[in-house]
Amino acid sequence: MSKPIQQQIGAIALVVKDYDDAIDFYTQKLQFELIEDTDLGNGKRWVQVSPPNANGANLLLAQASTEEQLKSVGNQTGGRVFLFLHTNDFWRDYDRMKENGIVFTEEPREEKYGTVVVFQDLYGNKWDLLQLHK
Repeated sequence: MSKPIQQQIGAIALVVKDYDDAIDFYTQKLQFELIEDTDLGNGKRWVQVSPPNANGANLLLAQASTEEQLKSVGNQTGGRVFLFLHTNDFWRDYDRMKENGIVFTEEPREEKYGTVVVFQDLYGNKWDLLQLHK
């Protein structure tokens, strides 16, 4: 009898200009946890960050190493929202993020599915901060 398929996304690569700037942004401004920062040699590192108490995929911060990769920094999805940060307390996190200088591209809004607002990371990638209705 074969094992049932069991898979999960372990990490999502986010192309960044600089490891340390990205680590500072995610850990200081968004209060993510630094999960791993391993030197791989030749200027490469394996850097993973994650929201506090998360149980899903980590963000793998991948420093651009080619001109083509550098062009994609901040626009990995052609201007669409790229990542969705779910929260159990929208207003707590929204207020904290505002205090930390996070750039929001709109005012918070109520949708059928929850409370949401679009914000940008340090390179301009768009994210949703989202609290789903129960």
